[in-house]
Amino acid sequence: MRGVMESQPALPAEDVQLVFSERFSGHATPAGHPERPARATVMADVARRWSDAGGAVAGPAPAPDRALLRVHDQLHLDTIGGTAGQRMRLDADTFTAADSEEVARLAAGAAIAAVDHALTGGRGVAFVRPPGHHAERDRAMGFCLYNNVAVAASHALSRGLDKVAVVDYDVHHGNGTQWMFYEDPRILYVSLHQYPFYPGTGAAGDVGRGRGEGFTFNVPMAAGAGDADYGLVFERAVEPVLEAYAADLLLVSAGYDAHDRDPLGGMHVSTGGYARMDAALLRAADRCCGGRLAVVTEGGYDLEALEACLAGTLDVLAGSPVPPAPAGNGSTRRADAALEQVRRAQAPFWPAL
Repeated sequence: MRGVMESQPALPAEDVQLVFSERFSGHATPAGHPERPARATVMADVARRWSDAGGAVAGPAPAPDRALLRVHDQLHLDTIGGTAGQRMRLDADTFTAADSEEVARLAAGAAIAAVDHALTGGRGVAFVRPPGHHAERDRAMGFCLYNNVAVAASHALSRGLDKVAVVDYDVHHGNGTQWMFYEDPRILYVSLHQYPFYPGTGAAGDVGRGRGEGFTFNVPMAAGAGDADYGLVFERAVEPVLEAYAADLLLVSAGYDAHDRDPLGGMHVSTGGYARMDAALLRAADRCCGGRLAVVTEGGYDLEALEACLAGTLDVLAGSPVPPAPAGNGSTRRADAALEQVRRAQAPFWPAL
């Protein structure tokens, strides 16, 4: 990846819109749960600083049934709706409290609002919780109730777009997003993730099915991967595939739990490494999508790292320069191994790899 966006001008504040609600603190998980309301407090602090500096901040509307039903079935909506006003355990990791269904609808609505802003030619960023990419068509899992980024991608198609690319750099594979679009060539799903790891999906050989074959693009990396590994994967795989696909919109599932401070993941990405990934995605959107880019948050459970990465994402999208990767940036053996698997699996679909 190139290190500094010398040619990228700073954007006017109105071209980068942050979507956030104080209500995201209302999803009350049990004490000690990593996906805790304090994450929303961090988001609020970053949003406040962004607003104080002149950045645009908008509140979301709850996602309506019609938007959720594009990716979830009615039984799932009934199940999550039935938790309103109650504390419930949906699986080993996923809980609801009295206001969780309302908050989850706001999270999906924020992702929709970020897309709507991106379709005006700007950049939309949704700071949300609960996260979404593990939620499948018919079940909640992995802290996730509704699949925010999938709702956003399907909303973009309903607005008349032909092709949407989703890049997911959360440390966990987004099983829900993959399976929702596994047979759909209108959605390119690209995921970089620790493997093997929760939820156990995301092998390089999972490439899609039927008309969707080749449009699921998994890059499974061994624990311990760091900035140099992620940089090489972006350079050799992610950026070329995004350019070849030429989507109408680029969506990012922005999980910051591959950070080296994160208590759940086993990766070693720095705050600067995340900024360089964001810069690469911004360049890709400028080249392929007319600049249409929307970012939706996923994981990130160390509060200090989360705060730095959220602020960093906003800074990158607003045109701030990104420091280049340090010289001698480290071993890329984990990336090399992952890229070999990816080339074997994806060569029939992406011959330029």
